[in-house]
Amino acid sequence: MLKIALPIRFGIAISAGLIAYFLVLALFGLHTNPLFSLFNGVITGFGIYEAIKFYKLSKGKDFEYGDGFSVGVVTGFVATIIFTAFFGLYAGNINPEFLSNMITAWETTYNTSLGSVIFVVAIMGFATSTVLTLSFMQLFKPSWNLKKKPKTSQA
Repeated sequence: MLKIALPIRFGIAISAGLIAYFLVLALFGLHTNPLFSLFNGVITGFGIYEAIKFYKLSKGKDFEYGDGFSVGVVTGFVATIIFTAFFGLYAGNINPEFLSNMITAWETTYNTSLGSVIFVVAIMGFATSTVLTLSFMQLFKPSWNLKKKPKTSQA
């Protein structure tokens, strides 16, 4: 039960943080600048790290790499799905001019639809979640280094 409930709980918390950050940027008119989306990785990374850490603490010595990896990936995927749904709702219904304001540099060259932007947002979230989980699992995996016993001298 913990293995699926934990990622959902942390995924919802991450998506709430991402949505709040996006809305704060929108409040100041900065949400159309893609540079600010770099902080999404920090929010997502913090949530995935905390989810894996919480799972490892709850499992203790029974913690395994595969389980920690699945917790991190599922956490990120849940957050990505929720945030992508919000992004689609925002760009399609709440602020329809958002998309044209965001991609003004490409507007004349490429025919970019709402669906393609939503697809890119989802792929970016899935990729970020996978890479961050792989990175964090290097910190949480058990070490295979064997501790050497000090040699006792027999003199």
